[in-house]
Amino acid sequence: MTIKDKNIDELNEICVDIRKKILETVSKNGGHLSSTLGVVELIVAMHYVFDAENDPFIFDVSHQAYAHKLLTDRWDSFETLRQFGGISGYTKPSESNYDYFVAGHSSTSISLAVGAAKAIKLKNEDRLPIAFIGDGSMSAGMVYEAMNELGDIKLPAVIILNDNEMSIAKPIGAISNYLSQVMAGRFYQKMKTKTAQVLEHFPEGATYIAKRFDESLKLITPGLLFEELGLEYIGPTNGHDIEALIESFTIAKNMKRPVIIHTQTTKGKGYEIAEGYFEHWHGVSKFDIDTGEALTKNGAKNATKMFGESLLELALEKENIVGVTAAMPSGTGIKMLMEALPERFWDVAIAEQHAVTSMCAMAKEGFKPFIAIYSTFLQRAYDQVIHDACIMDLPVVFAIDRAGIVGEDGETHQGTFDISFLRAIPNMTLFAPRDEKSMKEAIAFAYEMKSPCSFRYPRGAFLSCEHESKPLELGKSQLLKDGESDILLIGYGNGVGRACETSKLLDIDVAILDLIFVKPLDINKLQELSNRYKKWYIFSDSSKMGGVGSAIQELGIENIEITTFEYEDQFTVHGNTKLVEESMGLLPEQLAQKISKTI
Repeated sequence: MTIKDKNIDELNEICVDIRKKILETVSKNGGHLSSTLGVVELIVAMHYVFDAENDPFIFDVSHQAYAHKLLTDRWDSFETLRQFGGISGYTKPSESNYDYFVAGHSSTSISLAVGAAKAIKLKNEDRLPIAFIGDGSMSAGMVYEAMNELGDIKLPAVIILNDNEMSIAKPIGAISNYLSQVMAGRFYQKMKTKTAQVLEHFPEGATYIAKRFDESLKLITPGLLFEELGLEYIGPTNGHDIEALIESFTIAKNMKRPVIIHTQTTKGKGYEIAEGYFEHWHGVSKFDIDTGEALTKNGAKNATKMFGESLLELALEKENIVGVTAAMPSGTGIKMLMEALPERFWDVAIAEQHAVTSMCAMAKEGFKPFIAIYSTFLQRAYDQVIHDACIMDLPVVFAIDRAGIVGEDGETHQGTFDISFLRAIPNMTLFAPRDEKSMKEAIAFAYEMKSPCSFRYPRGAFLSCEHESKPLELGKSQLLKDGESDILLIGYGNGVGRACETSKLLDIDVAILDLIFVKPLDINKLQELSNRYKKWYIFSDSSKMGGVGSAIQELGIENIEITTFEYEDQFTVHGNTKLVEESMGLLPEQLAQKISKTI
């Protein structure tokens, strides 16, 4: 969609149309809503001022980039948003040349902009990297690492800071708006440049008053931090005022220096029900536009709720239990503990590395930390898991949520690799519950561990398995069912339920083993079972490489044939979980057919 020839009124009409399209699509498909509705004017102004065909448009996380997709030849295909085989909910270069980078995790945009700026200079090209980042992403350390270098090398780059959570009282707001207009104005920017040039030629004594004035002005503006890092600062600017945004962006474009534009927006803008800071409107399932009520009925209790309730029950009994999450209080179930025991459970924002290391210190001080974190986000703290938890052999617990396929969020969010990357670390114990009772047993077991341990569980409910759970013993599996054939189904975590469902579709009587621990493995039990069952099938929602099947094969047990139904060596696409699993041949009926062919 070409918008550079539009006037302000026409641009505002385009914003209305974009919001309507987003609202209609997300209400049918689910997706990220409040944040993406809040930045429509920002993205329209970006496309108006900058050159989307040549300038790198770098969206942080990119869940807020729906308007960008609609402005870049995806209006008609937008109805397939997050659907299997449809367009991604995040930026994706393989989907469009207008998408500069795959983005699903936060706080990468400014680093990418710095790298792009260096490349542009070396190639002597007339291009300008534009990083679009939310205030929440500014809580991660990587952002400051990038700004620190950018302020030092002074290469041209524009950072658009979308601030949608600041609460400023009216008097302060009025001052901020006034300063914003002054600082964004051409006169101020020109004066600032000229003043700097003049001051270079004056003795230091003669410039004292001017310098003090400049420093004093910084102290009463929100730009102090950025200016001290060496970045020019414009703002705060009304993020819903197209004309003001175009003026600010144009000034920044012509400055030829690194500049941050601070904008303020309202989440959910244009959809009154979602306007403001309502966490549940960040990511939504299908809903009724008129009422805002979800259309997806709640089924069985999800594993996250099981974790939160069980940990709270134990934490009320054990006063040394503490916990942390990194910007996912509701998503990990920690929110209920934060509300009940606010002095012992914390959300440290988007700072997974800090979350892990800070809990390691608490473990050293005699507390029992539970670190509630998504599988995909634990990747961001891998060095801390090794360096601060495992080398020190501290009794921290990693409660790994969203293990396995998570559906519509796709490659950047699938919980595929945690078994593979954790299994290689000395001192780490890995296990997994299969239902609500075993979740309680897992938490109780983790509490007693004197070294680092991790347990994983899926998004949503566990797959059904009717066999009774028993208390956990370190490195001990549980044989749930003997079989008359020579076939053994080995399940790990949610894979136990998949094995149980698959067994019901087979015409032969098979044995079922809940492995429980993938590190350490129950070597004695596995060796014993190899005398009775010669064909082993592994069920686990994880990568084949370094996964559960790999761990068992490494034992070198003779005279058995091992087939693992884990994920192949590729990134898992987005879409409805069942459709994704079907495409991978992992539905119980598909697995039963595969096993039947080998009998």
